[in-house]
Amino acid sequence: MTFLTMVTQLANGLLVSVEIFVLTLIGSLPLGLLVAFGRMSKCKPLRLIIQVYISIMRGTPLMLQLMVVYFLPATLFGAGLPRFAAVIIGMVLNYAAYFAEIYRGGIESMPVGQYEAAAVLGYSKPQTFCKIILPQVIKHILPSVTNEVITLVKDTSLAYVVSVMEMFTLAKKIASSQTTLMPFVIAGVFYYIFNLVVALIMDRCEKKLSYYR
Repeated sequence: MTFLTMVTQLANGLLVSVEIFVLTLIGSLPLGLLVAFGRMSKCKPLRLIIQVYISIMRGTPLMLQLMVVYFLPATLFGAGLPRFAAVIIGMVLNYAAYFAEIYRGGIESMPVGQYEAAAVLGYSKPQTFCKIILPQVIKHILPSVTNEVITLVKDTSLAYVVSVMEMFTLAKKIASSQTTLMPFVIAGVFYYIFNLVVALIMDRCEKKLSYYR
């Protein structure tokens, strides 16, 4: 297999990695906000359930979670999820737990006086949160979100545990058949470029929101 063929195949795998990355973000960011609301709920049973969920997601390896999501339905019901869908579901559930704690920290850091001032101005609670609190929360939590997003780029490689043909899986397959480490070197370069692009985008977002500096 020529070098150009390896690059072409791994580039196709990179597209799958990007797809996993994008779909995970689309699912986990809003779900994380809902989980954060549950974590801060005054309903004790709901709060306890959310705490257990977050504890499990943060306390066990993502690789194991992906295996459970893929293999458990087949074991219990005789019919499993498609591999790609299992990866997306597992990663969304995992990252939603991390984002939830980031959201919660940001929301709880807001001064009580802002809620009181909004009430005096006649804002309802939803209006206060959407128009006053949330924009400030996003500004404060963006560095922490950036760290998780960069980690997600690398975690897309864990899809190999259920044999989804993303870039790392293809690199392993090519390296095994060609008995060479070159596919891993190429994949490493692709991961670095992918991560660099994401980091630059997130850095630009942070600068856009640093309007008081």
